[in-house]
Amino acid sequence: MPVSAPPTRVLVTGSAGFIGFHLARLLLAEGITVHGFDGMTDYYDVGLKRDRHALLAAQPGFSATEALLEADGAFDAAARAFAPDVIVHLAAQAGVRYSIENPRAYIDANIVGTFNVLEAARALNVDHLMIASTSSVYGANTQMPYAESHKADTQMSFYAATKKAGEAMGHAYAHIHKLPVTMFRFFTVYGPWGRPDMAPYKFTNAILNGDPIDVYNHGNMFRDFTYVEDLVRAIRLLMDAVPGGPETAVPGDSLSPVAPYRVVNIGNSDKVRLTDFIAAIEAATGLQATRNLMDIQPGDVPATWADASLLQALTGYRPETDITDGMAAFVAWFRDYYGR
Repeated sequence: MPVSAPPTRVLVTGSAGFIGFHLARLLLAEGITVHGFDGMTDYYDVGLKRDRHALLAAQPGFSATEALLEADGAFDAAARAFAPDVIVHLAAQAGVRYSIENPRAYIDANIVGTFNVLEAARALNVDHLMIASTSSVYGANTQMPYAESHKADTQMSFYAATKKAGEAMGHAYAHIHKLPVTMFRFFTVYGPWGRPDMAPYKFTNAILNGDPIDVYNHGNMFRDFTYVEDLVRAIRLLMDAVPGGPETAVPGDSLSPVAPYRVVNIGNSDKVRLTDFIAAIEAATGLQATRNLMDIQPGDVPATWADASLLQALTGYRPETDITDGMAAFVAWFRDYYGR
């Protein structure tokens, strides 16, 4: 399929976040100039975010703005000053459970913030706008593996609902303004520098401390775990697969019939039982977990599983890191970072 010229200037929102940090580092290693934009919110340890940004700042070609996406005019000013070829919008208020406690944060970051990114991308007429969505948008859908063609109208958390709204907003801007937009749906990303609110971090910390871990749905949960370096490699390759007219389509494409817009799953195409995930941590730490079996939590879905054939058709690439290898890398980073 036709591809664009490689970008030279990429603006990454959420650059101090888990995925944004890894993406910015990959782009910098390729010689691409990167400007990060991050609000440094305290949803989790800001020190971890500052350490990520410090590593990026030590590399030539990186600059950053610290401001909230929802702040009036902040993102527009940063984007105009940097003049990117491509914007990758990763910043968001994450977390299924936290969206029950503080839904307003999701409106501010995921709706208002995404609107501000769309407006800046439109005004600057960027070559490609890429926006992170989530496998959570598939909601109550039980048809698996999840394919981009499946209906995604039954979100089960407010977090997922705001991300689905972002997809709809992106399509509208792509149609009205002819702005090329790729939405990518992530599937349970993990790896070094991961977020403290996610299971790999919480379980590893608890096991190393000798504390019990909460195992929801009595361990009968399945996730399509995607190693972070595989994920950002996929994003980089999709950067060059710019959606346009019918000539940019591939077999099985989600390309919109009325806009330069597509949705792409990024996952390992493999569902891993929660108990096997815990076993991978046990193998990496050499310790046995004490399991506290619990019922499934509100907003959670029992399984996710990606059909990544569209990603492969567009890029020739598919994530494939095994959970045992990926968790070994995470535990090694965790022990090194925290001196454990």
